[in-house]
Amino acid sequence: MASTTALLTGLSGLTANARKLDVIGNNIANANTPAFKSNRMLFAPTFSRTLSAGTSPSGASGGANPSQVGLGISVAGTQRNFNNGAIATTGVATDLAIEGNGFFIVQRSGQEFYTRAGAFELNSQRDLVTVTGERVQGFAVDDNFNIIEGSRVGLNIPVGALTIAEATERVQFSGNLNAGGELPTQGARVAFDVPFTDFGAATPLTGASLLVNLDDPSNTGNALFPVAGVPFQFSLNGAQKGGKTVPTEALTIDATTTVQNLIDFINNTFGIVPGVLNPDGSTSGAQIDGAGVFSIVGNAGEPNNLTIDNTDIRLSDAAGAPITSPFTLSQSAVADGEGVRTTFVVYDSLGTPVEVDLAFNLESTGATGTVWRYYVDSRDHIDSTNLSLNIGSGTISFDTSGRLSTEAPISVLIGREGTGAVNPLTVSLSMASEGNSVTALTNLSGVSTIAAVFQDGSPLGVLSQFSVGEDGTITGAFTNGLTRTIGQLAVATFTNPEGLVDAGNQLFTIGANSGTPLITTPGQFGAGRMIGGALEQSNVDLGQEFIDLVLTSTGYSAASRIISTTDQLLQQLIALGR
Repeated sequence: MASTTALLTGLSGLTANARKLDVIGNNIANANTPAFKSNRMLFAPTFSRTLSAGTSPSGASGGANPSQVGLGISVAGTQRNFNNGAIATTGVATDLAIEGNGFFIVQRSGQEFYTRAGAFELNSQRDLVTVTGERVQGFAVDDNFNIIEGSRVGLNIPVGALTIAEATERVQFSGNLNAGGELPTQGARVAFDVPFTDFGAATPLTGASLLVNLDDPSNTGNALFPVAGVPFQFSLNGAQKGGKTVPTEALTIDATTTVQNLIDFINNTFGIVPGVLNPDGSTSGAQIDGAGVFSIVGNAGEPNNLTIDNTDIRLSDAAGAPITSPFTLSQSAVADGEGVRTTFVVYDSLGTPVEVDLAFNLESTGATGTVWRYYVDSRDHIDSTNLSLNIGSGTISFDTSGRLSTEAPISVLIGREGTGAVNPLTVSLSMASEGNSVTALTNLSGVSTIAAVFQDGSPLGVLSQFSVGEDGTITGAFTNGLTRTIGQLAVATFTNPEGLVDAGNQLFTIGANSGTPLITTPGQFGAGRMIGGALEQSNVDLGQEFIDLVLTSTGYSAASRIISTTDQLLQQLIALGR
């Protein structure tokens, strides 16, 4: 006769297949959800009613198997498919995908979640966040842009806000110094036509003589700079060195200013290296002889030639009003000798451009090669203990094949006093080839030419864009051409990712059977690689889902048929009792 057990069995079939339809519907609905992981439902039979436990074989019987009747179906559980979905390129810098194992780590209100969905964005504070506001976790950098490992923080990418400048440390030069050039014979010589005299002293002028005691050439017997009228300004404006105008400088003349102060002022303004014996026997530097003749002798070499005329010397009184200059100048010698000069720009630690001149002059030739003297000048040099335009001088030598014999770089210190930058700025000027570079300064017959072909350092730059590498490193590009590491993404791997608990919005939390997370970086400890500008797609297989949909709906219909058939049998049983 009909049994109510069949009704309950059919009901279990309806219930189980209905739940499976829920799972299939969720999969199909999320077919276009980035990084969605499909689910499948697994069934299992419920316990069975045992009619006979069976018997074992004996001499009289071959034995009987158990006799059992199943009591329906139950849901054994669900399984999430964590296989990778297809990777689709988006070109959006904040879109990220993990190819392989691993989860992004995000945080909300102090609670950590894990996700495969990398559709991130920057909020108003330039934090990297999910579309629902969770902060993406990773490793920050220190002041030197080194990754701070072990301390996870919410990643911040300050596009448009982070600025950077880098001091120049090395400049590489290339070119040729003409080995067939003419040797120098003299430096420039400029002298004041009228000798200086001390109107009150019986001894010749010396460096210690006071300028306020100088006789006025246009009014003999009177002081050129009367004490009552000090201070005066003695300035050089428009004078040239090697055809290039030197910076305007002024010397304040008061009651204590000496002739030596004026000598030092002129040497510093023109960057003359004093005390060097020129080929003609003269000694470089501003000087005054026993007869009171004041002259300026420059260093040898064409790049050191001095050009000064009467209009370049300007005098002004205590009120700053110009006064007629009693000085007239004449140039009796012009610097000669093969030479070349180049101007380049370096940067201090604040990104301020600093102009530097580098000149080479042929000094000597011999059986072992040639010797060239270099002069380094900088109008941006600021140092209260060294006021000279010249910040370095020395020699380099070449062998008979025109190759550098002196390969050590030239180290110069550029004063940045009072600028707020690191003081001094130390720059290495390299003339030899370095690494795989074949660039080097040569000494062959021909034209002298030299140029800076490489230098590090940069002016102020603003973070303009960024990209993410395979190891999760975030590299920022600045408007000054520099690139720096500004962070690194952290990822988590699990022994059993299927054990994670779905918290909604593509977020997962640690489950009882997931295991503890291993926090690492992409590409390490089994974690997959990071792909920037891309998103992982859903791994839902629509073809398989539609097949499952047909099978499940068929199973549902068959279970309902059991109920209807059992109902018919019960109705016939009731009819027998009427």
